[in-house]
Amino acid sequence: MEYVRNEDFLFLRLEKGEEIMETLNVLCRKENILAGIVSGIGATNDVTVGLFDMEKKSFFQNTYTGDREITSLAGNISCKDGQPYYHLHITVADGNNQVLGGHLSRCVISVTAEITVIIASVKTDRTPDENGINLLHFPNA
Repeated sequence: MEYVRNEDFLFLRLEKGEEIMETLNVLCRKENILAGIVSGIGATNDVTVGLFDMEKKSFFQNTYTGDREITSLAGNISCKDGQPYYHLHITVADGNNQVLGGHLSRCVISVTAEITVIIASVKTDRTPDENGINLLHFPNA
C-alpha cells in the first residue's frame, strides 16, 4: 500500500496481492482512524461477498475467482469494542459485464486499487441487535 494524507482525507493505492480489509486495518491502526467513509475502484481475481439471511440470522458468503473490475467499493469505518469496524459493500464486473456484489468479506487485488478514506471526527459504536446485526450507534448524539 502506498498512501498520502491531507488533513482528514487519505488516498491509497493497493498493489497486486494486497487484501482490502487487511490493508484498511493496517491503515486505520497506523493513522488512528475510528470513523470514516470509504470509496474505491480497482481490479480483483478473488472476492468473497455475502448477504445476511434473516431467517437463519447469519451471513452466507460466496467466493468468486477470475478477473473482475471493482466497479464500486463503498461503506464506512466505525468503532466496535474500541477497534476499527468496517462495513463495506462491493460491486464487481466480469469480462461479459455481468455484475455481482454484496457485503464485502474479502477482496484480493489482482492489478491495483485506488481507495479514498475521509476521516470523520465523530464517536461511533456498534452493538448487536436481536438478529446479530452490529448496528451503528452514536453515543454522544
